Amino acid sequence: MQQPRRIELLAPAKNLETGIAAINHGADAVYIGAVQFGARQAAGNSVEDIARLVDYAHIFGVKVYVTLNTIIYDEEISAVEELVTDLYNIGVDALIVQDMGISGMNIPPIPLHASTQMDNRTVGKARFLSSVGFPRIVLARELSLEEIKAIHDAVPDTELEVFVHGALCVSYSGQCYASQHCFGRSANRGACAQFCRLAFDLVDADGAVVTRDKHLLSLKDMNRSAYLEEMLDAGVTSLKIEGRLKDISYVKNITAYYRKELDAIFARRSEYVRASAGKCTPQFVPAPEKSFSRGFTDYLLKGDKADITSFDTPKSKGEYMGRVKFVSRNYFTVTGKEFNNGDGACFVASNGKLCGFHINTVEGNRVFPQTMPAALESGDELYRNYDCAFERELSRPDVQRRLQLSLKFTDSKFGFCLQGCDERGVECSVEMPFKKELARSSQRDNITNQLKKWGNTPYMVEHIDIELEDEWFVPSSLLSDMRRALCDLLLNEAKAANERADMRLKNTDTVYVTESLDYRGNVANALAEEFYKAHGVNGIARAFEKEPVAGATVMFCKHCIKYSMGWCTKNGGKHGYKEPFYIVSGDGRRFRLAFNCRQCIMEVVAE
Repeated sequence: MQQPRRIELLAPAKNLETGIAAINHGADAVYIGAVQFGARQAAGNSVEDIARLVDYAHIFGVKVYVTLNTIIYDEEISAVEELVTDLYNIGVDALIVQDMGISGMNIPPIPLHASTQMDNRTVGKARFLSSVGFPRIVLARELSLEEIKAIHDAVPDTELEVFVHGALCVSYSGQCYASQHCFGRSANRGACAQFCRLAFDLVDADGAVVTRDKHLLSLKDMNRSAYLEEMLDAGVTSLKIEGRLKDISYVKNITAYYRKELDAIFARRSEYVRASAGKCTPQFVPAPEKSFSRGFTDYLLKGDKADITSFDTPKSKGEYMGRVKFVSRNYFTVTGKEFNNGDGACFVASNGKLCGFHINTVEGNRVFPQTMPAALESGDELYRNYDCAFERELSRPDVQRRLQLSLKFTDSKFGFCLQGCDERGVECSVEMPFKKELARSSQRDNITNQLKKWGNTPYMVEHIDIELEDEWFVPSSLLSDMRRALCDLLLNEAKAANERADMRLKNTDTVYVTESLDYRGNVANALAEEFYKAHGVNGIARAFEKEPVAGATVMFCKHCIKYSMGWCTKNGGKHGYKEPFYIVSGDGRRFRLAFNCRQCIMEVVAE
């Protein structure tokens, strides 16, 4: 009989506190950045903090992955080797990497996951990565269910990790050079300046302005919660939430939401099971619309390009609440959902700009802002981007994650024995000497009550067996000592029970998917160059960060402005403008748009 497939909910951790919150709200794994070499420079953490996160995570069989997913320069290799050794020694379960130079480094045998920064979107690329020893591939966000399934069918023994929620980059990951080109801040080095969230004018070849001051490259946020079961059926093992820069309330809410959705699937689909243990009980009803979002899209999962952009604003609109009915001097009335005192709200004004305001008080359907927004008009749609009552619930202390525990209390030759077995199957026992005396009354109630007192520990007692040869007197102090000693043993054994395979990349003669690499190969060090040469690549250009390329394509996008404007020729769309089109940023930078309709890709080309 085929074993159930262990499905992982993977949550982001900006820091130790957020990582622990993610675990307490249902994550089966967390990913976190170290002090250097992660694709989010602003989310770095010390080895000491990561060690504390590993200790807590491993109690429940939760994995900890560290992001080393930037390109690496030659002068940084020794620092990377030292960091990887430290991370291996503290028990980190795997590294998420981009730079193939790591294959030639002197590092311990820690599992390596192929980051989405490697641009993993084809069967051929997946086969290559699997053949050289990557146990997991993080797929490009742009892939459809059919494309994911095709990759799974090609590499069925390789785990596939796929994003399910969070912010979207408009360019294929690892293939964006706009921030480096414009600001000297490399997305491949963790310093993206979010060029895609800027406002642009769209002009044609004659200089005619098609649209002005719009966020033409800004996408909505991903929410694939409606398709989790289909993603599992397509072969996905790990479901990943984006957000290593997000605050702790976002991580709590979104992790708890996906935990609930996945558990409902597992309840009816026995071929899928959770990848970790422990009961998670949030003190709120999770609601993704109440956390930061630019509006939601399933982002091409069904192959549909419609409704993926948020041209109005890259900021969070939040939850749709209703419409303005009447505007007075210091208040307005609203039809729809009720606001709370202290909420944050916003609306898109008639000039297309997002306007936000703070609500002081609410009286029925009357809303009194702190400052009345001048642009507010009757009929405007209202959104709540800060739910004061919900945030208050999220700020309450976490309910700690708990492992179910079965206990057995027996007498022994020289005293008493307490055995424990948690839901992971971790077993320990404590035996303490004690001079036995017959009790005047039954001890069972007191034994039961004392053995249930596990307080602020990761355990909750589900069952207690008491098997004594006689009605012995058992003091509460002895039971407390045995319980504490058993807890220490169980915690140590639980942490040690985590399996981490010793893995290295393989020295194979597998040929890479292309015979040459231009700047998009992101080769920034000699070790990476040696790797690709060993796999049949002859011409290797240096990374864009090392040798900028004049007139280079700085973005490769599945998102297409012509499609969004209704001009897609495949759909019979037409327009009256002269191509090529250009986007022009507020500082006057100009980029040509090239449309590869055969591959359905839009390129943003530096002028």
